[in-house]
Amino acid sequence: MTMNDIAGNAVLIAAGGRSILLQLADPAIGHGVADHSDFAGRPQDRLNNTLSFVYAVTFGTPEEVAAAIRRVNHAHVPVQSAGTADAPAYSAFSPELQLWVAATLYDSALTMHELVYGPLGDAEADAFYGDYRKLGAALQVPVSLWPQDRAAFRTYWAQRLTGLKTDAATRAVAHELLHTRTGPFWMRAALPLGRLITAGLLPPHVRDMFDLPWSKARQRRFDRVMRVTRALYPPLPRRIRHWPKDHYLRLLRASLSTPAAPRESR
Repeated sequence: MTMNDIAGNAVLIAAGGRSILLQLADPAIGHGVADHSDFAGRPQDRLNNTLSFVYAVTFGTPEEVAAAIRRVNHAHVPVQSAGTADAPAYSAFSPELQLWVAATLYDSALTMHELVYGPLGDAEADAFYGDYRKLGAALQVPVSLWPQDRAAFRTYWAQRLTGLKTDAATRAVAHELLHTRTGPFWMRAALPLGRLITAGLLPPHVRDMFDLPWSKARQRRFDRVMRVTRALYPPLPRRIRHWPKDHYLRLLRASLSTPAAPRESR
């Protein structure tokens, strides 16, 4: 399996809920989202924006990467917080916080891939890590800040997990996201399965932070979903497994080729 095939796999999207909840469990990010974003009420927009950015940075041309970065930066401009007694100051442009965002995307994608396909070989794992280093750089994470290698990342990850916490505000955002009544029918219909997969993929102590119910029965259901996925997903034709990547890249390329509407003269 090539790196293109690994990073383009649609099954990695199933770990998106895990990434978002891990981001929300950082107090600065969680309160920045709670105070300045309504993405939980616009789940399809959040999904579209994240996938467009990830696929553009990983597979796009320099022009497409630049366009994706401009769009993300524009969306982040109003997301600022001076901080309170309960939450530190937050800026969507903070390199340390953007590092955590990129780290959650990397670790969640790796976790999901290994559950479906098994562990990567060292060369594949290093290349996969390199792809997400590029993603971090696109989020304005300095190279010096990103852990040097996979071993350093594991140390960073373990340390960051110990500093996570939630409160009523961030738990409310997570609940709205996982139980949203907005978005298309297919998304709302998939929420029960999405909640199960998200809770099953989270570290147990983070799952507890968000008051996500778990039990032996839920663990058995999660394990059964993973067994079925391992049996049915890998044999699918590549055009199906990579359909989201190809779709979002087509949309991005179409938007770049469409001339902007002329402004009215005054």
